[in-house]
Amino acid sequence: MSLQIRNLGKHYGEAAVFEHVSLEVAAGEFVAIVGESGVGKSTLLNCMAGLDSWDAGTVRHDGIDLGTLDDEARALWRRRHVGFVFQAFHVLPHLDVAQNVALPLMLLGQHDEARVQRMLAVVGLEGLGSRLPQQLSGGQLQRVAIARALVHRPGLLLADEPTGNLDPTTAARVMDVLAAQVREHNTSLVLVTHSEAAAARADRVLHLSAEGIAP
Repeated sequence: MSLQIRNLGKHYGEAAVFEHVSLEVAAGEFVAIVGESGVGKSTLLNCMAGLDSWDAGTVRHDGIDLGTLDDEARALWRRRHVGFVFQAFHVLPHLDVAQNVALPLMLLGQHDEARVQRMLAVVGLEGLGSRLPQQLSGGQLQRVAIARALVHRPGLLLADEPTGNLDPTTAARVMDVLAAQVREHNTSLVLVTHSEAAAARADRVLHLSAEGIAP
């Protein structure tokens, strides 16, 4: 089992964002999380990555209890094992496309230009590695972000509204890439989305509310 969450609770002051959240995501499984705005979907995703703290429960990935790690250990764990895809692309404007994609490898002290070029081909950006982000469309930038999230072959991929700024055709292509990479590399994918079309691609759809999470 790749990701295990048990009885997770998160509060801001006296107000509960969510409580009693339990779920498991197996290696190679694609799970979508949906829910009303403001129920804490993005916060839950951040807890899965150890970016946010929580007030109750546990988050484990491949047996590692994230709650027992200090900030430095969590950061190293994320660098090795987690890929992020956000609605806002978060590409660095002063780096070209290939350099943006290569960032996770660089942070791990690796240099693998062949893998970077393969990832660009996978997401349909072959030959565009030397372009700067401002020379690309929104759909192309989202595919850069996906290539960057996947280049170090993470065990856990977290995607927060990755198709929110895209037209339906581009959104479908982005989802094709995400789903294919999950299958090929046995990655666990957790997708937060308002898109029914994106959620429909998942193996399971879970609904988050203040009281917990359920099918």
